[in-house]
Amino acid sequence: MTRARILNAAEKLVEENGFAATSVDQIVEASRSSKGAFFHHFASKRELAHTLVSRYVDADLTMLDKGLAAAAGVEDPVGKVLAFLHYYEDWAESLVAADSSCLYIALLAERELLDATTSAEMERAIKGWREGFAALLGPALGSTALSVPLDVDELADHLFATFEGAFLMCRCLDSSEPMRTQLRVFRGLLENLLS
Repeated sequence: MTRARILNAAEKLVEENGFAATSVDQIVEASRSSKGAFFHHFASKRELAHTLVSRYVDADLTMLDKGLAAAAGVEDPVGKVLAFLHYYEDWAESLVAADSSCLYIALLAERELLDATTSAEMERAIKGWREGFAALLGPALGSTALSVPLDVDELADHLFATFEGAFLMCRCLDSSEPMRTQLRVFRGLLENLLS
């Protein structure tokens, strides 16, 4: 319980203020714990960062699994891709309205955090989304006559880039609308490509 409280408080503070500007004292206060409890669970602030990233990636990949599950019941390969994208489009507003942010963006802004551990965890997220979405895209692209050949992995990466860019826009504009809009545009482009 205490560990989860510390992680929840730390994630929120890091997303709001950045990692360097978030002190252990602030995390302890926000989590209603103690320094002893903090250092019982985390040997250092850097270990906390590694744990935060790993936990965030796990949650991100769980969200991927939910989209894949939403598409699982659709037989048509193109319909499967569109059902997958519709899932996130429908979910987009509530995600951003929950005052969430993107931990990836917060951590990437601070180069000193880009060590082998955090980089490997972020790569795990990127590859997970790439592989999951490419598994849907491959059969859909294979059933469509394309005038220009497309790399399935590169196209799958575009979805990850769309999510991250939309998060930035949502924060800059203080609105959840860019997330829904960018996902709708991405779906529309794919729908036209696959028709």
